[in-house]
Amino acid sequence: MNTQFPSLDDTQSLPDPTGRAFYCHGLKLLNDAKVPFLVGGAYALERYTGISRHTKDLDIFVQPGDRDRIIETLASAGYQTDLTFPHWLAKAYYGEHFIDIIFSSGNGICAVDDAWFEHAPQRDVLGIPVSLCPVEEIIWSKSFILERERYDGADIAHVLRVCADRLNWPRLMDRFGIHWRVLLSHLILFGFIYPAERSRIPEWVMQRLVALLTDEIRSAPPPDRLCQGTLLSREQYLTDVMRWGYEDARLQPKGQMTPENIAHWTAAIDEKE
Repeated sequence: MNTQFPSLDDTQSLPDPTGRAFYCHGLKLLNDAKVPFLVGGAYALERYTGISRHTKDLDIFVQPGDRDRIIETLASAGYQTDLTFPHWLAKAYYGEHFIDIIFSSGNGICAVDDAWFEHAPQRDVLGIPVSLCPVEEIIWSKSFILERERYDGADIAHVLRVCADRLNWPRLMDRFGIHWRVLLSHLILFGFIYPAERSRIPEWVMQRLVALLTDEIRSAPPPDRLCQGTLLSREQYLTDVMRWGYEDARLQPKGQMTPENIAHWTAAIDEKE
């Protein structure tokens, strides 16, 4: 994937010296260990859009089978590590700074697989050569983050504004699959946010998604009382599944999570608060 990026002045978007040293050391350790990983989060977003956002973390994405090797590599260097949520996230800490080791998503849908690496562009982050999360996977994974306290829709709009002309749209649509309504909702909002830019979204993409919507409207609704809101927010639809009798779309076999995964992920809400 030969992606062109906005020009950046790295000196304007660096973490404090302690965080920079930690992240650089972590990236060098992983490069030396030859464990495949991708850089995502704020650093990837900056490379794609030019928008700098100062955070106290570095997000790396790995395949589930490489998770333990990544953890062991960082732990052997003396960093504190833990498997924070066994279905999607581990962490490595150095003081107030941390590296998120991400191998899926909080809702269990966006597992890291070979395609993430096959389409990953190369770029320097903090002066170190790395592979970035592909832009299609960034859009896919961020599309489901619609919490009350965190909404990634603006990130998606900014990525589309810069990258829509060179997206692999068939691949992106395949990523969403049965969750195509989520993609359609973000594309509709893009046209609202940037009226003069709406032609950046290929006409055939909108037509195909609207055709799916038309077919769905004309068909009978499914018999199951399913709530897919839990795929968008771990907190805001708990009433639906705990009190109103809706089936949780995260739960196997419809979803990818076990009851234990969901209980652990839900218990962390109170810890956060």
